[in-house]
Amino acid sequence: MVPSLVFFHDFRYKKLEDLLEKSFSLVKMPSIQPVVMCVMKHLPKVPEKKLKLVMADKDLYKACAVEVKRQIWQDNQALFGDEVSPLLKQYILEKENILFSNDISFLQNFFSPSPKTRRQGEVVQKLTQMIGKNVKLYDMVLQFLRTLFLRTRNVHYCTLRAELLMSLHDLEISEICTVDPCHKFTWCLDACIREKFVDNKRARELQGFLDGVKKGQEQVLGDLSMILCDPFAINTLALSTIRHLQDLVGQDTLPREAELITRFLPLLMSFVVDDHTFTVDQKLPSEEKGPIPYPSAIPEAFTKFLQENRIACEIGLYYILHITKQRNKNAFLRLLPALVETFSDLAFSDIFLHLLTGNLTLLSDEFALEEFCTSLFDGFFLTACSRKENVHRHVLRLLLHLHHKVAPAKLESLQKALEPTKQSGEAVKELYNQLSEKLELRKPSPAEVTETPSMELPLPTVPTPASR
Repeated sequence: MVPSLVFFHDFRYKKLEDLLEKSFSLVKMPSIQPVVMCVMKHLPKVPEKKLKLVMADKDLYKACAVEVKRQIWQDNQALFGDEVSPLLKQYILEKENILFSNDISFLQNFFSPSPKTRRQGEVVQKLTQMIGKNVKLYDMVLQFLRTLFLRTRNVHYCTLRAELLMSLHDLEISEICTVDPCHKFTWCLDACIREKFVDNKRARELQGFLDGVKKGQEQVLGDLSMILCDPFAINTLALSTIRHLQDLVGQDTLPREAELITRFLPLLMSFVVDDHTFTVDQKLPSEEKGPIPYPSAIPEAFTKFLQENRIACEIGLYYILHITKQRNKNAFLRLLPALVETFSDLAFSDIFLHLLTGNLTLLSDEFALEEFCTSLFDGFFLTACSRKENVHRHVLRLLLHLHHKVAPAKLESLQKALEPTKQSGEAVKELYNQLSEKLELRKPSPAEVTETPSMELPLPTVPTPASR
């Protein structure tokens, strides 16, 4: 800075500091308080003595601008934590509300909003404003998110980690973006999420960032793991893998390198081939063939991969979502038994069940069939309902949406099986009551039941013109 400008700069702040010194004793006067607050807001460094007086008075603390609060927070992690904590709880609740929404659709789901739209959310915007350009506060928020993620394993904290960084990126806060070692990786991945696909160029870029992490930079790897654990990242990577597999089937090519790639992905490809073969076979003239049933066996290796390998399990689940979205009932029923036991119970996670219930609306007509309902409900959902309340909620959500498609006898047995226990939470009880009310409305009224026989009485024979 030019010396004369430095002088002007210092002189200007000296004037503000003098004004603050003279007016601060009158800060409790309603007419003077806005002036004092405004002076503090424009001082890059408010005297520590004044900050302590503000912090000690609840009303003054509440009234001061965020620029002043940042100066207080950066040396008071506990106070900053008290401000951030309700926002983090709100964020998690908002995510869970979307996953458990009663609006079930394959068109609109948890992953529909674009990254930029998500970053406009209230919590991300508030945190962005609270941090400003303050690296220390940004680091504190990251530390809260790391601690909470390790403690709860809740992946929504990973989403917030990425969204917060990209929100600061949107505002071109270089003071923070340039010092976060995950910035370029997150930016590249964000572009993939926006386009819902990872092309070869971006895949090489992402791999390059990971390869560039030096030994001893374990925290950077930990942060990159959080970015990759973001459900929106996993969704994009898994969908891209399924798309690449379909391309490989078309090219008669198999994936190479690593057991996951040389053994598990070819297994998935064999399911695609089985499906194509069956479809082609159905189109052949009937005299050339007997009825060939759809393959029902699941290779033991596939089930083992789903149970023991997290990445294989994620990709396997996305393949099942893919065939459900294609309305492929046969392929879905074939692979469904493999979902009962998966790595960390991923098949019973909220995100998978949210997407599965949405895609199942495309197979709504199948719910009238006993075999389909028995496989889906008895063979899958009900195996976990009693031990996992979230599964109970998702089944009730699905039935609220599709109960009119289910055969009455099956619906009755499901209603009994899904009755809440004393230990059930309020959300389950509320959903069950909603379902019971809907089913009650479907029952014919007593008047309709008594009138029905009269419809079956023999009608008097009326002579037709021909018999006269």
